[in-house]
Amino acid sequence: MKNFLLVGAGFSNAVIARELAEQGHRVTVIDQRNHVAGNCHSERDSETDVMVHIYGPHIFHTDNERVWNYINRFGEWMPFINRVKTISQGAVYSLPINLHTINQFFGKTCSPAEAKLLIESQADMSISDPQTFEEQAMRFVGKDLYKAFFYGYTKKQWGVEPKELPASILKRLPVRFNYDDNYFAHKYQGMPKEGYTAIVKNILNHPNIEVRLNTAFSQDMKAKFDHIFWSGPLDAYFDFELGRLGYRTLDFEVFRAEGDYQGNAVINYGDENVPYTRISEHKHFAPWEQHAKTICYREFSRLCEEKDIPYYPIRLVKDKALLKQYVDKANKETQVTFVGRLGTYRYLDMDVTIKEALETAEHIKEALASNQVLAPFYVNMDV
Repeated sequence: MKNFLLVGAGFSNAVIARELAEQGHRVTVIDQRNHVAGNCHSERDSETDVMVHIYGPHIFHTDNERVWNYINRFGEWMPFINRVKTISQGAVYSLPINLHTINQFFGKTCSPAEAKLLIESQADMSISDPQTFEEQAMRFVGKDLYKAFFYGYTKKQWGVEPKELPASILKRLPVRFNYDDNYFAHKYQGMPKEGYTAIVKNILNHPNIEVRLNTAFSQDMKAKFDHIFWSGPLDAYFDFELGRLGYRTLDFEVFRAEGDYQGNAVINYGDENVPYTRISEHKHFAPWEQHAKTICYREFSRLCEEKDIPYYPIRLVKDKALLKQYVDKANKETQVTFVGRLGTYRYLDMDVTIKEALETAEHIKEALASNQVLAPFYVNMDV
């Protein structure tokens, strides 16, 4: 039996904690905040009684049946389809770009085949191997749709010109030649009936797990535990010795109203001159509930500073160079394993986070069974 310390009480460490606790190990989970679930934390607003995603919207979607079955062990999930709208140049459109978006934008009544030909006529076919975000968008939808739906939003979200961003950020450009406006294309989609925090609390509810909130990590803790799982920022573990990795953070302008403010859970604002990226209305994330009042978040993106909560790793050239140095440093560690979005400096959806946590726990169990040294990383950290 081992004595493990898990730093951070989000999905990654909650899943690993549960898997190890069920094997009979003693597990202590600490978090410097006053709640579990990390940035997925949700709680009811005292004024409206709406379940609010405190750190911004989280919609669960996956094709991974194992992950879906796993999270359904720990609470009731309700059907939820995310139908995103965007306001651009004074009009409201559906995202991702679909047949309705195309017809509305160009003032046409194209069939699917006609729409494909129209988009091909707009696309910049001279770009054979897109290297930047801008080239990727121009290659697949052309200048007009790019400017309307991607340019302004992306510039606000990342704080740089889209031509400075890698094409990988726009990994694939979903353009649908039908009227499907489901933002995600995954088999399983849903929302926890009682919020994400309740799910994580249930995962952590095991006699071998002790949770300590309002508790920051300190170096003297190392001597009290056999091994540490670190889900905080990778550079923070080393006290930012080599410098700080780049992140974007979010500011939320919260406001309340009577009735229904915007009629939809998420509306993006594509125009560059609108300072916020989107407005989320949280009552619409729980359509099975009824509320007389509503609460909304205007979302602003900016560079993460020292006291801010990191959200999205930037991973531009200088960040990748610094990341490689931290990975080299981490690979020399023998008492810590780095996990999750912050610990591995990658953008991960919730389902991938849970999948990797389950796989990491399997590697840990196998290593312990054969008396192997636990590795600093159980994911590919090639930069």
